Amino acid sequence: MVFPIGDDNTGRRTTPVVTYVLIAINVLVFVLFQGFGSNDEFTYKFSTVPQEIVTGEDVARPVAIRDPLTNQQVGVIEHQPTPVSVYLTLLTSMFMHGGLMHLLGNMLFLWIFGDNVEDDLGRGRYLAFYLITGLIASLSHVFMNTSGANALIPSLGASGAISGVLGGYLVLHPHRRVRVIMLRMLTEVPGYVAGGLWFVF
Repeated sequence: MVFPIGDDNTGRRTTPVVTYVLIAINVLVFVLFQGFGSNDEFTYKFSTVPQEIVTGEDVARPVAIRDPLTNQQVGVIEHQPTPVSVYLTLLTSMFMHGGLMHLLGNMLFLWIFGDNVEDDLGRGRYLAFYLITGLIASLSHVFMNTSGANALIPSLGASGAISGVLGGYLVLHPHRRVRVIMLRMLTEVPGYVAGGLWFVF
């Protein structure tokens, strides 16, 4: 396992304000609105449900989830009425997380790799890039799950947007040195190795 902990910021010209603000928003949403992951009502209201995006209609009812092999009920998704347009959940879901480790992993990668991409693109273009790649990732998930039980399972998280940031990092800084913990040792690898492992994961 390769676990990144930092990278070479030599030559960075600006403070990565947008990256810090994005991290703060993600943390605040998880702590204040999601109640550290315990507020299912908020989470179900603002996460993206593929069927809602495809039909434009809110799924505001509990939905039984069945095992496709046995047809036995394995759980219930307690969908909640979405207080905004269902299409806005493509954006709101990008700032929510399914658990503490989900949040910490995403924010670690954003902290390590986002600052250099922000420095290269500038704050405004970086923010637009982050949001657009996150929206594209959400829409990709929707269109891969347009029918069956998967169409009713909510999705959330910043992983799509952060994958966009990592893609940008791989293009702009493929050889920048990234500090990682690998096999219990601290070492450095090129950016394409550290970023490439995110995509494999």
